[in-house]
Amino acid sequence: MLSIIKEIQEALAVLSIPEKAEFFPRFFKTGEGEYGEGDLFLGVKVPDQRSVAKEYYSKINLKELSTLLSSKYHEHRLTALFMLISKFEKTKDKAVKEEVVAFYLNHLPYVNNWDLVDSTCYKILGRYAFENQKENLLRELSESEEMWHKRIAVVGTMHYIKKGLFDLTKEFVTRNLKHSHDLMHKANGWLLREMGNKNEGELISYLNLYYQEMPRTCLRYAIEKLDEDLRQDYLKGRV
Repeated sequence: MLSIIKEIQEALAVLSIPEKAEFFPRFFKTGEGEYGEGDLFLGVKVPDQRSVAKEYYSKINLKELSTLLSSKYHEHRLTALFMLISKFEKTKDKAVKEEVVAFYLNHLPYVNNWDLVDSTCYKILGRYAFENQKENLLRELSESEEMWHKRIAVVGTMHYIKKGLFDLTKEFVTRNLKHSHDLMHKANGWLLREMGNKNEGELISYLNLYYQEMPRTCLRYAIEKLDEDLRQDYLKGRV
């Protein structure tokens, strides 16, 4: 009888084959030139990590999840985080939710990749902070010297954006506009773009105050969904 960890690892084994792993797309999106779960890629069938997570999340405990999340393989860690999201979303027990959040915070060293952050943190930390009025949890991360912690804090505000509340996002983005790393610029721009999708006027008011200070990557992401003429005005109006 295989242990649950071994079962999951076998279900994802093809993603961890050294000669194939570097070729697998990090996101499995359908579309021309891209591969979706179940497609043949380099002669093998691409597994659906979300399906694996849904199958196993109720069977795996946090100690076992810790083993999977500390794996050297990115695909194991991402699947572990998908299972953690399911544990958080499917329970109505506040104590279990707090246990999941504590587990996430205790395993931050393993959430150190942009798609690990972007795929998971706002669904756990952002939602928890919003629902329990614990914005200081995100503020403390935003003040960390660790870039991934800052990114987790910023992306965690996505849940606030979905609820039409933008102040926390604007606070964190403004604080990190001058960050040295392009991944922070992308995160900042992405969140501002989503803010504009909810309320274009709110984004334009923010841009009018800060667009001159934004790194070009951040600005391009932020204005991506605006009308062409308006985008050009912001790009050409920079000093």
